[in-house]
Amino acid sequence: MKLIRLALPVYVELLTAVVAVGLIDLLWVSSLGSPAVAAVTIATSTEYLALGAVLALQTGTTVLVGRRDGREPIAPVVRTAWLLWAAVSAAVTIPGVLLREPLARLFTDDAVTAGLTADFYLISLAGIPVFFAQSLTDGIFKGRGDTTTPMRAALLCNVLVIALDPLFIYGLGLGVRGAAAATVLARTITLAVALSLLLRRTPRDRTARANRADAVAIVRTGLPMSGDFLARSLVGMALVEVVGGFGVAALAGYGIGTKIMLAGVMAFYALRQAAMIQMARSGETGPALRYGLAAGLVVAVALNAVAVPAAGLFTGDPAVAAAAVGFLRWMTLYLVPFGGLISLGGVLQASGRGTRLLAATLAGFVQLPLAYALGPALGPTGVWLAMAVGASLPLAVVARPGRPTGTAVVTTTAAASRSR
Repeated sequence: MKLIRLALPVYVELLTAVVAVGLIDLLWVSSLGSPAVAAVTIATSTEYLALGAVLALQTGTTVLVGRRDGREPIAPVVRTAWLLWAAVSAAVTIPGVLLREPLARLFTDDAVTAGLTADFYLISLAGIPVFFAQSLTDGIFKGRGDTTTPMRAALLCNVLVIALDPLFIYGLGLGVRGAAAATVLARTITLAVALSLLLRRTPRDRTARANRADAVAIVRTGLPMSGDFLARSLVGMALVEVVGGFGVAALAGYGIGTKIMLAGVMAFYALRQAAMIQMARSGETGPALRYGLAAGLVVAVALNAVAVPAAGLFTGDPAVAAAAVGFLRWMTLYLVPFGGLISLGGVLQASGRGTRLLAATLAGFVQLPLAYALGPALGPTGVWLAMAVGASLPLAVVARPGRPTGTAVVTTTAAASRSR
């Protein structure tokens, strides 16, 4: 049950921090017209991809802080992580701001939409260091076993965005730029609160120095998680192209279905983070695989139950609604193994076997040739079956007999941490 207690706040945090902010911005700009809606959709989706750049830093820091908290000083790791934050932020922000206009044109041929997207980028990409800093702060809290504070920070940020969006978009007449400015300001205020709490709760050591060994350890530990995230994003983008070949209704239904499914999928990622935190801190984890498979089944049943009314909230077109409902029905075959795979990933990450998780993710790329092969014969159903194979095969790779996936997993790394 400890795993569940850690996972529940993470689930709320992921829903609010990853999903809700973009939806709130989208809601408030909806009355500005379709180009504004398209611009915010493009810009917030791109920002979600940028999360992959900081994920290595965040997860690597969480694992190292978890291994050392209560056993060794964590100040050197934290100082090193902040230096890496500065480097990663500069690497993303500077070229992003300078190249915002060609970046916007990569996603749309419409001049008005591209211009609005570039306007949003100017502010949102300039605010990336704040976004990354909050991610790192949350990672430090989680490494110390605290998943509640990041959840509260995410909720605070959402409340601020809800309040600031109409003021900046309509009150100040900034339109799309106002949505970006409101989000960056809300994140800045939230970061200030979170950092003040972190400074009060984290032991200070003014003599601690950043070092290369910790930097290498953070990157090496976190890089597989970042690679896993980016690989899945690339597969998702490729599947959009495949589904688009079946017509507008199929593509629209797929888009609606994935948005509905995302709320459930976040439960898997919450379990992964909880397993990673517990594994790093104690060398043991709860039954992550069983919990993940069970969560996959629960999410699949829930999505089947709400498929028709949920799809109706997003569209009045019967063809699009039917495509979305069909997608959600077939996803039962995908969600169960995917839940187990993602949850087990936290154990692999914290035990120093993240490269095995990445290898399994790459094995999941088999779904792309399968989708191209089955699609012409079975239509969209062939793509959904390919997705199920793309989740089941990696799970078989990481959970094959002889590998520890159960209640007590003590790794060489964790044991070494205790002996120091």
